[in-house]
This record gives sequence, structure tokens and C-alpha cells, in this order.
Amino acid sequence: MIAIDTVRKRYRSADGTVEIGPVTLEIPAGGVTALVGPNGAGKSTLLTMVGRLLGIDEGAIEVAGYDVSRTASKDLAKVLSVLRQENHFITRLTVRQLVGFGRFPHSQGRLTAADEQKISEAIDFLGLQELESRYLDQLSGGQRQRAYVAMVLAQDTEYVLLDEPLNNLDMRHSVQMMRRLHAAAHELGRTIVVVLHDVNFAARYADRIIAMKDGRVVESGPVAEIMDGALLSRVFDTDVQVIDGPDGPLAVYY
Repeated sequence: MIAIDTVRKRYRSADGTVEIGPVTLEIPAGGVTALVGPNGAGKSTLLTMVGRLLGIDEGAIEVAGYDVSRTASKDLAKVLSVLRQENHFITRLTVRQLVGFGRFPHSQGRLTAADEQKISEAIDFLGLQELESRYLDQLSGGQRQRAYVAMVLAQDTEYVLLDEPLNNLDMRHSVQMMRRLHAAAHELGRTIVVVLHDVNFAARYADRIIAMKDGRVVESGPVAEIMDGALLSRVFDTDVQVIDGPDGPLAVYY
């Protein structure tokens, strides 16, 4: 479980002052939990605080019982892996070399046969077999994004945080990515928390949704509870109607 207790954060950004919280929230272990909300809602900031990429001003965050602020990095990295929005890649790395970085908390740079197996499994899981010897600067943005997600999965942690993993992906590849993440959660036993812009991807592939606005959690719960027209209209400040689609509820914006 991820436990967020009365967390606050205030800082200056290029767009002005950002204020998050207070946020008190529990994200149960297992499945896919999607963070949704308008731009500036605080989704990515909350995720990066859970992943200890950004410190908190007040409150506490625990992941699987580990206090994120106090746990040694080498120990936390075996429980929690994070993919940020901004990835600064080294062009002369191959896909396999990049994915291999996910094993560093376990191997400290000395890859074993077991590490190589985990790398191969992550590459296969993301459908990157034909690209594993290619350099990153030879790939499309979408292919690089898949390689970064493979790196995170290769870290083999129970908890996986992904900040907008559909960046640079077209519709077809976005669907494939979400299917793979859903499978990773349910077949590999991971707990995946993902920031998404499209609430319909959350409705289709997530088990739970956390709706945020103005740095606070408006509502959280199972997909069926959050996919409510009045609630989503309040979150996104526009008229939203929820209809029954062939695979579940769909949000239509007006």
C-alpha cells in the first residue's frame, strides 16, 4: 500500500507558485491506479513526491511500509521504481543497455545471468526484441518511450510509478502500452500508479482512479464510481457526459 498522510508542498515554477495539499490518500497494493485531472492539477508533482524525486514540506509518505523520506535509496530502489516525464537519454546507448540500467539497484553495475534474464523479459514484454541492439537516437519518440518503460519494469519492483507514459505515442501504440501495463499489474503482480491525460484510457485500463484539481484530491475510488458526469464536470471545469461504451464507461466532453 502507498499511504500519503497530510502531505503539503509549495514551490515556485515557471508558471508561478505551485501548492499541493493537504493530501491524505491510500493507494492499495495491486492493479493499476490512474491519476487524472486538468493541467496544473498536481498529478505529476504528487507522483514525484511519492517517488522521492521531490521533497515534501509537511506530512509523510510510506510505500509498502517504508518511509519515503527516511529509507536509504538502495533499499527504496528495490521496492519502488519511477519513470519521469523528462528523460534525458544518451544517444549512444542501445535499447538493451538502457533497459539494463533498471538492474543497477540489484547488480551495482555488474550484471549477472539473472540480471540479463530480467532485462530480456522486460524487452520481450514491451515488444522491443527487434530494437534491442538499436541506439536510442535511431528510434522514434514512441519507441524510446517503450524502452524507458522496459527499463523501469526491469528494475523488478512491486511498486511502479509512471508519469505520462503515453507521451510521444499515437493512439494505436497508446492502447498497446496500456494493455501491457494492465498485464504487468495483473500478470506480474505489480502495483502501477500512472499519470494520464485521457480519462478514457484510465476508465478502460485502470482499476482505480484518483481525480485531482488545484493540488488536491477531489475523489478517489473504483473506476465505476469516478466515471460520473457531474464529478468529472467539476474536476475538468467543462460539461462531461458519461456514456456506456462497448468496453465500459466513456467520458464525452462538451
